[in-house]
Amino acid sequence: MHIVSLALGGCLRGEPVAYGITEDTGGHIAYILGEMRALAAHPGISCAEIITRRFDAPELGAVHNERREVLGDNLMITRIDSGDRRYLAKEALASDRAAFIRALVADLRQRERLPDLIHAHFADAADVAAHVQRELGIPYVYTAHSLGLDKRDASGCACPELDDRIAEEDRAIAGAAAIVGSSRDECERQLLGYRSARVDQIHRIVPGTAPPSSNERLRERASALIEPFLRDPSKPIVLAIARAVRKKNLSALVDAFGGSANLRERANLVILAGQRDASDAGEAEQVAVVSDILARIDRHDLYGSVAYPKTHDGEDVAGLYDLAARSGGVFVNPALFEPYGLTVVEAASYGLPVVATAIGGPIDTVNELQHGLIADPRDTGAIAGAIEALLSDRALWQRCSANGKTRSACRDWASYAEHFVKLAQQITKTRLPAIARTGPAVTSLLVSDIDYTLTGCADGVERLRRFLARRGNFAFAVATGRSIVEARRIHRKWNLPEPVAWITSVGSEIYWTTGDGLLRDRSFPVLAHARWEAGSIETLIARQGAMTPQPAYEQREFKRSYFYTDPAQVEQVRTAISEKGLPARVIASHDRFLDILPTSAGKAAAMDHVAGVLRIDKSRVFAAGDSGNDEDMLTACANAIMVANHRPEIAALSKRKNVYLARHRHAAGVVEGLTAHTGSIADYPRDTQKRKRA
Repeated sequence: MHIVSLALGGCLRGEPVAYGITEDTGGHIAYILGEMRALAAHPGISCAEIITRRFDAPELGAVHNERREVLGDNLMITRIDSGDRRYLAKEALASDRAAFIRALVADLRQRERLPDLIHAHFADAADVAAHVQRELGIPYVYTAHSLGLDKRDASGCACPELDDRIAEEDRAIAGAAAIVGSSRDECERQLLGYRSARVDQIHRIVPGTAPPSSNERLRERASALIEPFLRDPSKPIVLAIARAVRKKNLSALVDAFGGSANLRERANLVILAGQRDASDAGEAEQVAVVSDILARIDRHDLYGSVAYPKTHDGEDVAGLYDLAARSGGVFVNPALFEPYGLTVVEAASYGLPVVATAIGGPIDTVNELQHGLIADPRDTGAIAGAIEALLSDRALWQRCSANGKTRSACRDWASYAEHFVKLAQQITKTRLPAIARTGPAVTSLLVSDIDYTLTGCADGVERLRRFLARRGNFAFAVATGRSIVEARRIHRKWNLPEPVAWITSVGSEIYWTTGDGLLRDRSFPVLAHARWEAGSIETLIARQGAMTPQPAYEQREFKRSYFYTDPAQVEQVRTAISEKGLPARVIASHDRFLDILPTSAGKAAAMDHVAGVLRIDKSRVFAAGDSGNDEDMLTACANAIMVANHRPEIAALSKRKNVYLARHRHAAGVVEGLTAHTGSIADYPRDTQKRKRA
């Protein structure tokens, strides 16, 4: 398969990249290079080609005027000559787009073989890809990187240019075969704010990060870069790395640091804000931002406590991450909005705790990696307080440092490439017809949780695939606490069998798999007619003040979700809801998650609905699970399966006559249970003994 990654803006070249040399040379360059290196190494990819503009600007690097730059086996950059050899910033690129499209289409027409798929980065590249699709039939995937809707919300004002950008982003979404996002916030909140967005289009593929470079030479380089600025270089480092653009909100960080006597006394502030020759050099926004930072440094009289080098390279960045971590410091991303926040993950890989913006992707990154704190970027006191908390609480700092190192290790580009290739194969293969929901051949239904019930063992997943393949009469559905976007990500990661239905968000949503994508089941009757007082529930929980709401993307139409720390909190909520007479049920799982749904919702109700649509008798429905949010489904199903790795919170269910307690863990336990319930031994190893139900 031949994949093209298409981007028009910034200085796209092989390493070393001078990040921040222009306001458009930022994280998307690292993304594209990391993505395409990994794709080039994937056995399913014959060619990974980056396509960008050709321009002649020696001060930015002579390489940008080269037609072809070979980066490795199967990996290259092709630069298209539009006839305008000037470097153009993002605002000026629109005037060159028509000429670029003509030149690109002409280039592709001359090739012996067309690319199979284009991955368009930003809406301008998506517009180019849409023209190529119309001319040559090549489908495209769209990654936005940064969306105008959030920028408009963060700025608090609208302008014609921003409205035009939002309209172009909506067109990019409408025409794309798929949309790839990096964070849950981007996939489940930001993108779904657009009129043309459909949830079945959106796929979360987590970007990788380069492995940390930790050695004495790089630390010495970093020290030499910042020591001339500092009176006491031995203090912990508060580090920020971002382009000098307003949305990165670096001025607020200077105010937060300068306004805290505690931070000024015990730490140094280090800001890498792009590349520049002088404070008045560069593009207009860069000059304005740098000038504002310097003015605030002067206002707070931070000289001797703040370092702001004019230039740096990749080795300097690696050395500073490492140096800051070894100093006991903190990384800060105070952006007004951040779709993903690659630097937040990079800091984690070095064991450097973070304070990250509460607007955008870093919310779920920090929640998943558990390596820092979240702060409102508009509240300098909150930013300073979070930094102070990490610097002063050594146990917290060490816990965040260890979590970051350990949990960021799985965010690698090889994993990204594996996910992307599976998605690309789905897009480029012949579309399947809609899955029939009725018919005499389908007489049985397996409904299973995903996490830890099916996932955990690749061999078990393969056994399940074989079991379902041998039985054409079995339909398969998943039932998960995850959202539909996250469920599909995990499904793709583990190569699970394709389900006919997706029961998601703890049984508050159902989606059907069809030949035209996913279809939300709005006829789910228990919800279509449910009495649901979400506002009253939110007020009740807020008054108790004992639990923290889960992120906004976890709050669904018929679900409110919280974190709890003490089982007593669960009972308090149940009691309060009962006393208020609210029509809701409380589901606790994994000693942490609490979900509140309408009384008529849940996995059991959704399971019954799916079986009814498929016209499958309840006696031929099989349900598998491992945790508290599976309890109602396992209780209601006549043929329930509890895998060996089930959580203690549902251990008592093993005493029920309808529940089969498997000896095996994960998907192997599901197959064992199916074998026991159906009385067949053909699909399971002969040494497995059929368990008697209590």
